[in-house]
Amino acid sequence: MKKLDITNRTRVKRLPKRASYDSDVIYNILDETFICQVGFKINNHVYIIPTAFGRKNELVYIHGSKNNRMLKSFETGEDICISVTLVDGIVLAKSAFHHSINYRSVILFGKPNKIVSNEEKNKALEIIMDHIIPGRWGDTRKPNAKELKATSVFSIQINEASAKIRTGPPNDDKEDIDLNIWTGVIPTKIIAEEPIKNVNLIDNIPLPGYLKQYVRK
Repeated sequence: MKKLDITNRTRVKRLPKRASYDSDVIYNILDETFICQVGFKINNHVYIIPTAFGRKNELVYIHGSKNNRMLKSFETGEDICISVTLVDGIVLAKSAFHHSINYRSVILFGKPNKIVSNEEKNKALEIIMDHIIPGRWGDTRKPNAKELKATSVFSIQINEASAKIRTGPPNDDKEDIDLNIWTGVIPTKIIAEEPIKNVNLIDNIPLPGYLKQYVRK
């Protein structure tokens, strides 16, 4: 297991015992979701935009329209910040003060690297799609030259990142233990429901196995 270097930006200062700088922990959290929040700056104004992403090895990939102002801002060479959060449970304590959330989160910093060649773009788009729905890329018509030209793709190296994790029950104060109040955890998770076919779907096309069994890791 590789441990990432701790920097001033990634060091967890509040409740540091919840921090992890292990790459496998960070990768596993990233792989369980496919939406991240991207922080970036344009004309000294800070913006945060949710977007889909994919990961392979030590790289995160983001794509969108070449006219997307967020992606256009990436070309300035400024660092960006990416974060993801998985909510694993709502923690109910005896006191209002000690209510909390069980979660796993990642924050990472880096300079976006623009992918230029169509071959590399296709590889990155495949990674993004199969990160969201494993196996889907093989079923699709691949992007044509016009579509690739209209699309910007960037990669961000995962070498300045940290995870922060909370697990377990509430931390009730000793003086509150005998209060007649229910306390515990409500577990939460992402559940994929049964796929809904498109109205123009040809009747004899079966539901692919990867959709029948679709679940986040």
